[in-house]
Amino acid sequence: MTNMLTFRSHAKINLYLDVLDRRPDGFHNIETIFQTVSLADELTVAEAPSGVVLTCSRPDLDCGPGNLVCRAAALLLARTGCVRGARIHLEKHIPVAAGLAGGSGNAAATLDALNRLWKLGLTPAQLQAFGLELGSDVPYCLVGGTQGATGRGEQLVPLPPVPQTWCVLAHPPIQVSTAAVYHSPRLFRNTETPSAGRTRTFQCALDALSAGDWAQAVFNRMETPVFEQHPDLETLKCRLLEAGCVAAAMSGSGPTVFGICSSREQAERAAEALAPYATSVVKTVDTALRAV
Repeated sequence: MTNMLTFRSHAKINLYLDVLDRRPDGFHNIETIFQTVSLADELTVAEAPSGVVLTCSRPDLDCGPGNLVCRAAALLLARTGCVRGARIHLEKHIPVAAGLAGGSGNAAATLDALNRLWKLGLTPAQLQAFGLELGSDVPYCLVGGTQGATGRGEQLVPLPPVPQTWCVLAHPPIQVSTAAVYHSPRLFRNTETPSAGRTRTFQCALDALSAGDWAQAVFNRMETPVFEQHPDLETLKCRLLEAGCVAAAMSGSGPTVFGICSSREQAERAAEALAPYATSVVKTVDTALRAV
């Protein structure tokens, strides 16, 4: 019987995101609070004699070697000397290039599943190191939950899990270039000197989150340049607040905008108020990957 594993890889939102200085490696230091939510893709991995073949429920998605799933598998093969293969099928539910780390989550699921299927024996720390080579969000997508992050986003500190909270995600049909956002003259970087590894502003956000004060905790530095280029996104954020959300922000570099709600019913009402935009009503979850 063919060995097979299925994982759900969950989307993330950035409850808080600030941009600090540019690093010597060309990336920027950031401070962020990651949170996984219930929206998820499903990745099924079956062992094959050789080669890696990816199929996807979305025919428009590139399933070639540039896909993060294929890159994750190729990285494991190259670094471990493994000579086995895999057939991988991706049921895609998370919007692509939406600030929700859908691709990063798929890569994380691939690393975890193939480590088990191919019996590679890699430790969580080794998987995280491989993940960072694939993308700054991949290390987080291997663990999930509520995490504070610094550096490129890979230096993770577990935070007390937030109480289960309902959110509404708005998915506007807009493309945003992350690289363009980082290079925008309208991106005002936080110039505070960190103390004990955190700026004062970040610590205030962490304290607010711990106190359940969503309005003071939720923030995204990237909104200024993105909203200037895409005013519809700023309008969406305002509509979420007008619909009764206790806080709202853009996730990552967008275009997804989310609202924090007091109940599932309020999240559903807020979603209805955003018509005709596509929306997802989700709840917070405590892990990024779940075996099915």
